[in-house]
Order: sequence, then structure tokens, then C-alpha cells
Amino acid sequence: MKFTRYFLHVRQRPDRKEIKIAWIERVVCEPEKEVIQSDGRIRRWRRIPEAAGRYLRVVLLKDGETVHNAFFDRSMREKE
Repeated sequence: MKFTRYFLHVRQRPDRKEIKIAWIERVVCEPEKEVIQSDGRIRRWRRIPEAAGRYLRVVLLKDGETVHNAFFDRSMREKE
């Protein structure tokens, strides 16, 4: 996996340190939902049972493989 410098910097935050690389890979490879932004970046979501069922959002650059951001999305609901 490739990562932006932004991702590597933000990953040091306490609320992001708990996110495992394996979970990010799962979202990238097997998303439950995907949205392409107007700038070409790709947002993907997947529920992570090991993280109390929260949804992890991963933002990829338009190349579809470089992770720019990853965080638990509080606005995502099970029925979406």
C-alpha cells in the first residue's frame, strides 16, 4: 500500500492510531460503499466489526491505491 505524507502525519493523532493497516486494506479491497469526489479522490467505507461495528472511511487519491486519509465516520449509519 502507498500512503500520502498527509496520511502518515495525521496517523499520529491519538484518535487515528487505533486504526489498523489491515482494516484499511479491507476497506480498499472490499468496500461496502464507494463515492468518487469531484476532484477524483475516492471515498470508500466498510463496517469494521472488531472496532465496535463502526464504519471506517478511507480516502484514496485518484490513482485508486494511495491512501490519503482514514478515519471512523460517525455520520455513516448501518442502513446507508
